[in-house]
Amino acid sequence: MTNILIKLSTMVVLAVGLTACGDRFPGGAGGNIGGIQPGSVNDPTSLAYFQQTIGDRVLFAVDQSTLSPEATDVLNGQANWLLQNTQYVVTIEGHADEQGTREYNLALGARRASAVQNYMVSRGIADNRVKTLSWGKERPIEICSTEDCWSKNRRAVTVVSASLGS
Repeated sequence: MTNILIKLSTMVVLAVGLTACGDRFPGGAGGNIGGIQPGSVNDPTSLAYFQQTIGDRVLFAVDQSTLSPEATDVLNGQANWLLQNTQYVVTIEGHADEQGTREYNLALGARRASAVQNYMVSRGIADNRVKTLSWGKERPIEICSTEDCWSKNRRAVTVVSASLGS
């Protein structure tokens, strides 16, 4: 009976030790690196971190493509992240609210996307890592006829993807 208890105690101690190592060593029992789950919002190299911690969009005023101070704060974070994570490229998607014609809103979305692209390049992101696309009013976040909804649709979204060369 004593031998069984000693063996059982030894197995429990080993299991606890291996579990603890999983949080400190790559490939350990927990799969964490330094307590950070790869790909999670806590992993500063992950897309989830980019989207939720830095932010993937900036908003614009009515009929404007000028970057606000709030927008440049977000874009500074995006640029810093991209400078540290060179394996990624981005597509800046320009959007508009549902007011105005399709043609007008496609052009406005293009101007918004270009404003973000130009800012990114000015912050040191290589221009071959940033492309633009305008959706105009074709992909709203909110569908309604109030300013609260329209203001969410006047945006540029930075969509991150892996570089083909990485």
